[in-house]
Amino acid sequence: MKLMDYGRKAIDFRNPPAATPESNGFSRRGFVVTSLATGFALASEPLLAQAISTDTKGLVVSEVQVPSADGKVPAYVARPAKAGKHPVILVVQEIFGVHEHIKDMCRRFAKLGYYAIAPEMFARQGDVSKMTDIGAILSEVVSKVPDAQVCADLDAAVAFAKASGHANADHVGLVGYCWGGRTAWVYALHNPKLKAAVAYYGLLEGMKSPIKPRDPIEFGAEVKAPVLGLYAGKDAYVKPEAVAKMREGVAKSGSGSEIVVFPNVDHGFNADYRPTYDKAAATYAWKLTRDWLKDHGV
Repeated sequence: MKLMDYGRKAIDFRNPPAATPESNGFSRRGFVVTSLATGFALASEPLLAQAISTDTKGLVVSEVQVPSADGKVPAYVARPAKAGKHPVILVVQEIFGVHEHIKDMCRRFAKLGYYAIAPEMFARQGDVSKMTDIGAILSEVVSKVPDAQVCADLDAAVAFAKASGHANADHVGLVGYCWGGRTAWVYALHNPKLKAAVAYYGLLEGMKSPIKPRDPIEFGAEVKAPVLGLYAGKDAYVKPEAVAKMREGVAKSGSGSEIVVFPNVDHGFNADYRPTYDKAAATYAWKLTRDWLKDHGV
């Protein structure tokens, strides 16, 4: 799949390759990724000049190793340099892994006073930073990442932040993009102590499999943490009827979750390094994200 197609051409997520035994048991395979990528993932090239680069002034940034049940997950951390225990933001990646754009989002949150941490969610399944074909990334890596593994790694990231002495783990939020947007819904169901989450154009259906047992539209009514869903009106991946069904579900949840749809923009409107970027939508979404987190105690 070509770069210009991604976000504008629907992918058949309903028929991923059959999960292999090692992809079901995430402790069996070991870790393929032991350190984070430098720069942008190869499949995201060519890099567009509009890409935002946030400096590290006033911040402490580092690559860390997060202990998990079966090893260590590499992660990127950005936090204010000033002393104190800062509220935590889990930053969850797109399909390209923790590459420069996700690191930059961490720095943007750190500039707001957060302890931002982005664990590499595909560390056991494959190094997507070195893959050039988006279709292969989806079929060979993304489809083989179990939801149970994802939630366990995010739990581990919260524990790591708490142990660092620089974070207030009683105030945890999550912001996810694309693949991470779906994860926002999944983790909000998993962790009722989550203060708030923001899901940027996360898939609501079509990824169900033995290792992804439920789509978000199936459990919207059960979500307890407040989730703000930010969706695109021209998104080929998330149809209006799926958004409508999700709205109906979360309205019954009592979580206070809301969904906003930006008309006339594509999936990936926040990805400033991609052709789907829309500055106006991204700027307004950033304001909504900040306000949502603050309003819900993060």
